Amino acid sequence: MRQVKRLTPRNDPAPSRWSYRYQRLMLTPLFRKMVFLGLPLGICLGLGAAYLSQSENRDAIARAYSDMRERIETRPEFMVNLLSIEGASREIEDDIREIFPHDLPASSFDIDLEAVRDMIVGLPAVAEAHVRVRQGGVMVADVIERVPVAVWRSRDGLGLIDVEGILIGELFARSDRADLPVIAGEGADSEVVEAMALFDAARPLGAKVRGLVRMGERRWDVVLDGGQRILLPETGAVRALERVIVLDDVQEMLSRDLVAVDMRLAARPTIRMNTHATEEWWQAKSLRSGTSEE
Repeated sequence: MRQVKRLTPRNDPAPSRWSYRYQRLMLTPLFRKMVFLGLPLGICLGLGAAYLSQSENRDAIARAYSDMRERIETRPEFMVNLLSIEGASREIEDDIREIFPHDLPASSFDIDLEAVRDMIVGLPAVAEAHVRVRQGGVMVADVIERVPVAVWRSRDGLGLIDVEGILIGELFARSDRADLPVIAGEGADSEVVEAMALFDAARPLGAKVRGLVRMGERRWDVVLDGGQRILLPETGAVRALERVIVLDDVQEMLSRDLVAVDMRLAARPTIRMNTHATEEWWQAKSLRSGTSEE
């Protein structure tokens, strides 16, 4: 009897319709990115949004962040324990410590160095300052003070000013800074450079010079002891003062009974005598006139 072989069905090598479509999509770069990147990212975002939707979860995260930040900021290497002020006088140092806005020790993360510098420079007597934190938890403030060059007598009293005309501080008595010259008058603080040039030119007069007075915010008067004045012009004041000093050297003009030497007109200097000298001059003139008539 002849045996009949049972034929087994062969597998079709062709993919199914859905498998074919899937493979075609996987060949698309945008679809691959969506599957491998977009889908995981979307799942993570969804889970994160669901977690953060609970207020207690948000509070727990905020507390954990604050605790971690506090632990980092309060580490010993980040703490400022001491304020060192260099280059300042005792008075300025006390003023800086009084207005310093932080209680030490404090974290360096809580201290705005630029704000501290601006605060120090805001003091009238401070010209410049540099603030830094060095190793060991020490904040160093290098201070450059303004140098007073004159005593300014104004309606508000006596004050110290620097060469820029900035009022540094009050002065209770002239004798407290007898080493500095005196300027007075409205607008004197805006012409300190010219005033210092005049004081320098007046050195040959020595102790005769009492100070300078700004007249009408336009020009200077040099005040001498005994009430004498040298009236200087608006322009060329230094040169006019030097001319007066030369005349005084030659003729001892300022040693006479003069009230003022008016140099406002360079071509015609004028001398004003005091009352006593004027009377004597008239008497002498009268005597000369009477003698000539005889």
